[in-house]
Amino acid sequence: MLPILSPLFIVFGIMLSGFVVQKARILPQETDNVLNQYVYYIAFPAIMLIVLAETPIEQITDWGFIAGYSLAMTIIYLLTMGISLWRDKKRDLAAIRALNTTFGNTSFIGIPLMMMLYPNNQLALAAAAIASLLSVTVFAIVLAQLALYQGQTDSALKTVALALLQNPIIIGSLIGVAISAAQISLYSPISGIIRQFGMTSSPCALFAIGMVLCKANQQQGRNAPRKLSTGAELTLLNLLKLVLQPLFAYLLCKAFGVNGPLLKMAVLLAALPTAASVYLLAHRFQTNATVSAQNISLGIVLSFAVLPLLDHLL
Repeated sequence: MLPILSPLFIVFGIMLSGFVVQKARILPQETDNVLNQYVYYIAFPAIMLIVLAETPIEQITDWGFIAGYSLAMTIIYLLTMGISLWRDKKRDLAAIRALNTTFGNTSFIGIPLMMMLYPNNQLALAAAAIASLLSVTVFAIVLAQLALYQGQTDSALKTVALALLQNPIIIGSLIGVAISAAQISLYSPISGIIRQFGMTSSPCALFAIGMVLCKANQQQGRNAPRKLSTGAELTLLNLLKLVLQPLFAYLLCKAFGVNGPLLKMAVLLAALPTAASVYLLAHRFQTNATVSAQNISLGIVLSFAVLPLLDHLL
């Protein structure tokens, strides 16, 4: 279990640094927003572009991995929606809960973790990039659901399409896939510039996550109602995200012929904690924001036990 502990401590150590800096108010209050904007619009599209451009198209289009990972997310999404609607009959609440159990941090945590676990392994980065694209699609679907339920749009399909087409991560990824498919070799100085921008995505994103979580806890913690049901909800959300999703990913990927290191990558990526973006969306639509913030924080703590255990079992 030791090999995965070192990168885990590095990843979460940078996040903790962001949390402490925000808590101590060392940097301006809106620093996390600036970092998130930089990562979202520049650094992360750059890393997705260069990783996919330098990965053979045969590895990118591993349909067994894509099908198994997608179906695992879909099953957990539908299961969470069903349980939530049966319990509370609120569609917007069910959508946010479903996002909590499916939208893992495959980008801001997954990519640096894969880079450290599998150094100089392009397949590991490609797996994290593909998982991130699938996760972004789920995020766009939930965004459209919430906008539709709260009367902010009259066409969920149009909202999903716009959310995907205007997403810089999707754009960067499509360019990278096109370069790979065309077997184009980028001019060395150009690829070097893109790579340097991309390499800044991990520390900036992790630091920003820590800051966001600190602000979320500060904003939500003081006024959060104390409900006996909250503990049960957090337990169920993390059970679905950290245990059942990786289990389904393992079973389905294996059923589709995925084996070896790629199977292990799929399981570890599926077991990553919920992304901080879920809290931002919940806060924007005023739907279960407090529980989402608590779920993200708890998921990060539990990951220290879940990820090493899965790494050991696989």
